[in-house]
Amino acid sequence: MKISAAALSALYTAVSTAFNQGRNSYTPSWSRIATLVNSTTSQENYAWLGEFSRLREWIGDRQVNKAKVFDYSIKNKKFEATEGIQREYIEDDTYGVLMPKFSDMGYAAASHPDELVYALLAAGFTSNCFDGQFFFDTDHPVGLEGQEVSVSNMQAGAGSPWFLLDTSRPLKPLIFQKRREYNLAAKTDAGTSDHVFMKDEYLYGVDARVNVGFGFWQMAFGSKAALDETNFNAAVEAMMSFKSDQGRPLGVNPNLLVTGPKNRAAAKALIEAQQKANGASNPNYKAVEVLVVPWLQ
Repeated sequence: MKISAAALSALYTAVSTAFNQGRNSYTPSWSRIATLVNSTTSQENYAWLGEFSRLREWIGDRQVNKAKVFDYSIKNKKFEATEGIQREYIEDDTYGVLMPKFSDMGYAAASHPDELVYALLAAGFTSNCFDGQFFFDTDHPVGLEGQEVSVSNMQAGAGSPWFLLDTSRPLKPLIFQKRREYNLAAKTDAGTSDHVFMKDEYLYGVDARVNVGFGFWQMAFGSKAALDETNFNAAVEAMMSFKSDQGRPLGVNPNLLVTGPKNRAAAKALIEAQQKANGASNPNYKAVEVLVVPWLQ
């Protein structure tokens, strides 16, 4: 095949088709636990995190919510993946054998937000959120200034982590921030590309500008203790007992249990079995939904 504009256009169509097929073959789940925030600059400031909204009876003047202001921002990062096609594959009309790797590139683009979001969830035991504490911590300060008390949203342990989340509110436990969508681009002009001219190789790549961060810690509970009835019940009770700085109940109601493969069997037995091993009824049957993800190890 002669290298021409028409030939390169046909090649791009083939690459794009393979890329989209791979992208459509993966169903991401990050939106179950993270809120999408469309970014318009290099970073977004989330200083407003810290207090939930609540209506009150309007008596007299409006009362402006004096929420705490925190220094918390999420800076966008660039990500990319690039593959090359040697000129010989085009000349010999054999580039079709390379299409699976572009399908895999599409799959990687579709699954990348999941990788970021679940990696952040797992890192919550050692990464700070808006209040300066680890996202999963034993001493989140809650209360009016000078009257704070320590509140825990974690259980210590040495096992594989599991997470109990309330994903029912507009702001979910995590944030997926997107500045630029995952887009496929090509570099195929030998007249303008030094790489094409020097390497005799045509480039195709996907890139995006995104990042992830923490939302309200009150919407999540992390545990490295055994995933059993006692620890699960304690986590549910703790979350439902969370209060605001003003001392009002937040109404947190966990609805999702997220685990990795190592806790899959325990999660299924705890939540999806109608009866316990001894034959007694299971009070936690369908209490929450179970989400098992391979990104959590």
